[in-house]
Amino acid sequence: MATMTAAERREQDKAAFDAYMDGCPTHQLMGIIGNKWSMLVLSDLAHGTRRYAEVGRALPGVSAKMLTQTLRSLERDGFVARSVTPSVPVQVEYTLTLLGERIVPLLTSIQEWAGRHIEEIHAARERYDGPPGQAAGSPVTRRAASSPAPGTPSA
Repeated sequence: MATMTAAERREQDKAAFDAYMDGCPTHQLMGIIGNKWSMLVLSDLAHGTRRYAEVGRALPGVSAKMLTQTLRSLERDGFVARSVTPSVPVQVEYTLTLLGERIVPLLTSIQEWAGRHIEEIHAARERYDGPPGQAAGSPVTRRAASSPAPGTPSA
């Protein structure tokens, strides 16, 4: 057996990990709902069938291109059903599928958890980042204010 360098081992381990992540159901789902607009579209459609323009009005920051891409992606993944009514103008409606309805409680839980804990996350970031002008995440920043720097005499 040929020996491998550390870089070759890391590359081999990375390839194995990437293959694992590609097949991981949780990673795949987080890729879908972690999209900037997916959770918002699914949450809006949880209130019932909506026409394209209604979804767009509910999400004023989304561009038409991104809304179309998001709806197509959610339709492809089985969360949303699209129906077209031939009329003038054509009427396109979107509704949650059974799979889409099943994910709504999870999304609601994530939204509620975020609402309860976002301030803790912001506080942790502020503690980690430290005062302005100091390197983020530096040992000095993370050290408790009461502990002296190594090599300095205590007061």
